[in-house]
Order: sequence, then structure tokens, then C-alpha cells
Amino acid sequence: MLVAERQQKIVEVVNERKSIRVSELSRIFSVTEETIRRDLEKLETEQKLARSHGGAVSIIPDESAELSFSEREITNVKEKKEIANEAAKYVIEGDKIMLDASTTAWYLAKALPDIPVTVLTNSIKVAMELSSRKEVTVISTGGTLLSKSLSYVGPLAESSLDTYHVNKAFISCKGFHLDKGISESDEQQARIKKKMMDNADSVFIMIDHSKFGVRAFSRLSGIEAIDHVITDGKVDTAILQQLSDRSLNLIKV
Repeated sequence: MLVAERQQKIVEVVNERKSIRVSELSRIFSVTEETIRRDLEKLETEQKLARSHGGAVSIIPDESAELSFSEREITNVKEKKEIANEAAKYVIEGDKIMLDASTTAWYLAKALPDIPVTVLTNSIKVAMELSSRKEVTVISTGGTLLSKSLSYVGPLAESSLDTYHVNKAFISCKGFHLDKGISESDEQQARIKKKMMDNADSVFIMIDHSKFGVRAFSRLSGIEAIDHVITDGKVDTAILQQLSDRSLNLIKV
């Protein structure tokens, strides 16, 4: 095996396993550990992986992992705020709504006026944001706390959602695929969002342009379960036409 070929395969193995020890790479490629160390040094210089104590780790982000709230909070902020501000226009006095634990839902909570509405959420951030609104009734699902997303999931959260019925559910998602439906990176979050959709008269999906065409790990439902799609102005015109062809109520900000 040529040196360049071996190094390319090392990168592939590291990316597949996320991390691996020098001794194992030595065994896999039947070369000395010193040779592997030289390979890793070169590959790190080329920014194809990162060396760790006794091995190497992948530098490719794990797309199936749920991002922390702080990471999501700084991603596509302008678009998310615009989408959230538009979504807030569809909340009227007397509504009972569900908000998921997405950053867009948090921005929606920030944009909500202090009017008599009831908000059911699994998000600590949303609940805290609305805690000072005198006219807003906040119901938290409770459940198992996920520290990265500052949200509640699990059987208790799911059963809590099943005891309520609301006018509108406002949720976001990791991926929106015209043929494969909407999806989420975390299975527990997907189950919560599915419950919210099932227990609402009308479902609003709030997603920016980067989510279209994406298939994440856990599928929530097909797009037929969606009533309204609120998105930004950067969505490809071909996708907009396909959404229109599917008779989805598209709201572009």
C-alpha cells in the first residue's frame, strides 16, 4: 500500500470511529506505531484529523448529535429572529399554544406580547423568558432534563403533553425533506415534537433556509402533518415552488 493511500484510509477510519488509538491503527495497517505517528503528524498538519494522547480523533462534527443551546443560539440568528417575529403575529388573545425547545421558539417567546395566552413548553429557556409576563400562563412539561438543550424529555414529558390539546404548535426541526418528511437529530426531542404536533389543531414549522433538503437521524412525520411553514427569504426558488405544489401554506419573511 502506498503511503498516500494508507494516510487516506487512516482519515477514513478515524472519521468513521471518531477516535482511535495508535496501536490499533498499527495493527490495521500492519506498520509500526512510529510510522503511524508520522502519518498522524502529517495528517494533522494538513488539518485532516487531530492527534490526541495515544491516538487520533476526527475533526468532522457529529451531525447526529444534538447541539447545545448556546451553539444553536448563535447560528443563523438574523433569520431565526425574523421567523420568530413573523410567527408571533399568528398568536392571538385566548390562544393555547405549544413551543418546543428550539432557539427559534425561544425567540418567539421573546416576541410574544403580554396578552392572555397559555403556553405549554418543554423548554426551560422559554418558560423563564415568559415568567415575567403577567397575562401569559406557562405550563412546563417536566421530565428528564437535558442539560445541553435546557429542555425536558422522556416519558413524563411525553405523558404530560398527552393531557393537553392546543390551538397551535410552533416547532422547529433539524431537517425538512419534501419526500422524507421532517426530522430531528435527537430521538427524544423528536418524540416530544411529534406529541406536540399530534395534540395541536394547527402546526407551524419554523425553519431557516439551511434546513431544507436535510434528513436528520430521527423522523418526526411526513410533511402532510404540517399546516404552515415559516421560513426566510434565502430559500431556493425551486424549493418554494415545490412547497407550493404540495399545497403547504408558505409564509416567507
